[in-house]
Amino acid sequence: MGIQLSDHFNYKRLLRFTFPSMVMMVFTSLYSVVDGFFVSNFVGKTPFAAVNFIMPVLVILGSIGFMFGSGGSALVSKTMGEGDMDKARRLFSLFVYSTIACGVVISIISFMIIRPLAAFMGAEGDMLNNCVTYARIILPSLPFFMLQFEFQSFFITAEKPQLGLLVTVVCGLTNMVLDALFMAVFSWGLVGAAAATAISQVLGGAIPMIYFCKSSSGVLRLTETELDKKALIKACANGSSELMSNISTSIVSMLYNFQLMKYAGENGIAAYGVLMYVNMIFLAIFIGYSTGVAPIVSYHYGAENHAELKGLLKKSYVIIGIFAAAMFGLAEVLAKPLAEIFVGYDEGLMEMTTRAFMIYSFSFLFSGISIYGSSFFTALNDGLTSALISFLRSLLFQSAAVMILPMILGIDGIWFSVVAAELVAAVMTVFFLAARKFSPGP
Repeated sequence: MGIQLSDHFNYKRLLRFTFPSMVMMVFTSLYSVVDGFFVSNFVGKTPFAAVNFIMPVLVILGSIGFMFGSGGSALVSKTMGEGDMDKARRLFSLFVYSTIACGVVISIISFMIIRPLAAFMGAEGDMLNNCVTYARIILPSLPFFMLQFEFQSFFITAEKPQLGLLVTVVCGLTNMVLDALFMAVFSWGLVGAAAATAISQVLGGAIPMIYFCKSSSGVLRLTETELDKKALIKACANGSSELMSNISTSIVSMLYNFQLMKYAGENGIAAYGVLMYVNMIFLAIFIGYSTGVAPIVSYHYGAENHAELKGLLKKSYVIIGIFAAAMFGLAEVLAKPLAEIFVGYDEGLMEMTTRAFMIYSFSFLFSGISIYGSSFFTALNDGLTSALISFLRSLLFQSAAVMILPMILGIDGIWFSVVAAELVAAVMTVFFLAARKFSPGP
């Protein structure tokens, strides 16, 4: 018999249930890195820069699905914990249909304004044309991209995390194979890269839709529903931290690039790009665990099982602490080999990247606490606190640190700024968690 949300979770059961989510997030990050590798090596430096330039915009748009998924799954899981399965299915269907509608509208509008938007952001010449080409091939698949994000959360709520992992693996392998075929074999260039990504996104949204349309799909399935404005607002509020985190990360990346150009030139930006690829993979462990455990928290919160909630929080502290120590040690050991893989062709750049990564890796000791804390409050249907943690961690603290520390420490101050911001965010998150009382919310 599979693990159910209503179960009592010891360490072994908790890790078994969240493991597919962790692997899913890591795999998603890995195939994004492979995507960048093929564009860089088979298409060229300018198209590679264009992809990285416009990608934050596409991720922000797609993260609306993440907002509906994380915020909606918290509400659906809580309703399941209260024992009302019919209502849970209607809410689930409402969130999925709303995501499709939003995706279609946003895709059409974005398709029309992407050129002036990219130009406003600073792209020009060949880079501007490459940004528009890539985005306009990707944007028609945006509704499926949103659904892919959303269903990652709902597969867990439906007690089928293994199926979510399977869909992610299928989409990831599809993207990798098509990247190699379209760019390395057919030489389709940037068009091939965009087509490979778009096809994988369509699969990522369509396969779960087919599964949940089946009447025998299990705990959750798509049914007739009705407009519930209060539930939609609640889901958006719950999931606003995920949307805020993506928007903030994009803004902060622009600020980092500005500071790096000032203190280290193009080499600094290249080194930061490598850090972001590796950071994406390492943080995927924390994000995957937090996503995996969130429906459990929501369920027991709805069932008013406060003892189980406190037990989950305590166990999660321990698990995240072990992950953090392991990732820090691994990052220190792999700093030079990873730098060599990405920028081994330039000795000076490789040395800068290695030093940057060895400093940056200290942030892994603290980042998991605030990532989990934000997800935990989302699961408790406390979107305000969750969004506050995300805003302070990903925007305010990092922006302040990257502006101040370089004036004291030079280029090293930019790498240390992430460590300082994550440390302050972790302390703040622990304070919020300690102050939280697990009484039923409004």
